[in-house]
Amino acid sequence: MKALMLVGGFGTRLRPLSLSSPKSLVPFANIPIVVHQLRALKEAGVSEVVLAIAYQPKVMVDAMGRWEEELGIKILYSQEREPLGTAGPIALAAQHLNDGEPFFVLNSDVICEFPLSELLRFHREHGKEGTILVTKVEDPSKYGVVLSNEQGQIQRFVEKPQQYVGDRINAGIYIFNPEMLQRIQPKPTSIEKEIFPAMADAGQLF
Repeated sequence: MKALMLVGGFGTRLRPLSLSSPKSLVPFANIPIVVHQLRALKEAGVSEVVLAIAYQPKVMVDAMGRWEEELGIKILYSQEREPLGTAGPIALAAQHLNDGEPFFVLNSDVICEFPLSELLRFHREHGKEGTILVTKVEDPSKYGVVLSNEQGQIQRFVEKPQQYVGDRINAGIYIFNPEMLQRIQPKPTSIEKEIFPAMADAGQLF
């Protein structure tokens, strides 16, 4: 199984920690954030990971050599020449992901318990193009809220609601079937604002 990790961001909110290295290399519990994610992916059965790099790409590549060997997981690189948003990098790396099997996509700054095996099982059960991991927040007015039916099928998204409509938001971890790749092009695109609403309208998103 394969995964794509979006590690190309500038990490402006983490400065000055991210001035000298990509934000995904900033340590959390003395280990780079990206390594926590790699370990969780391997435990879920992922054997090959594509890192979508942009900011300080050489620093990222040099740092990953050690972890590729230590974790026993194959790491490939897909470099953006211009910022492609949160969907464009997926299209840019499509040749590495389109092997007929579902693949994970992770934002680089996510730290959690990583219920990836459970997420994969749920994804296979519903059989649609995509699955979003959501998380509960106390103040949903600061986020884009995900609204779904009783079966978990996503109906729509409400951006920063001023009245309560729900308390589940996008946690930045996804699973997609390869056919989802037909929805995106390697150009600046927001997966949250452009791709997900279209998938939800088509009944293809849980």
